[in-house]
Amino acid sequence: MLQAGKDWRWYACENRNRLVLFVESTQEELVMPYKFRQLTQSAIEGGAFSLEDAALYEQICHYLAAFNLWNDGEIAVIALHATAAKLQLKPVLAKSWFFKPYQGQTPSTEAIITLNSQKESGQFLIIECDGESSLCMCLEHQMKLDEHFTLTRFETIKVLNDRVNPILINQTQLKRA
Repeated sequence: MLQAGKDWRWYACENRNRLVLFVESTQEELVMPYKFRQLTQSAIEGGAFSLEDAALYEQICHYLAAFNLWNDGEIAVIALHATAAKLQLKPVLAKSWFFKPYQGQTPSTEAIITLNSQKESGQFLIIECDGESSLCMCLEHQMKLDEHFTLTRFETIKVLNDRVNPILINQTQLKRA
């Protein structure tokens, strides 16, 4: 697993209109899909990858590793995007109308879930959950929600919890993410 470092920094890149994680020691950048208008003021101001960031990142890495679906590099990238989404983005309203309600009897007990739009099904990671809704990060490379709107990998959307479908780990199609 990629360990968080003291030389990791968040900054909002005006030229790209995106949040970026910069690793000073290697001069590498991980450009997030999150635009300026989505960022909190502290994200726009930038700063070090905090202890809170590192703790959440490691928690997500350990959680994802238990599924044995992704290699360490994929887990690190998913966890970094999830950390950014949870700690650097402004709150949003639910957009549940894109998704069909869950009709089953078994509630979801995992943070890896399925959402079914009118066009297709996709895998998501629940980033934040309250009693009514969940902020979900898309794990698909692309997911068409309707004729006009498509989510790309690592973009987030908030949905009411009645749209959350449990995912069965033994399904061969799970490795799509």
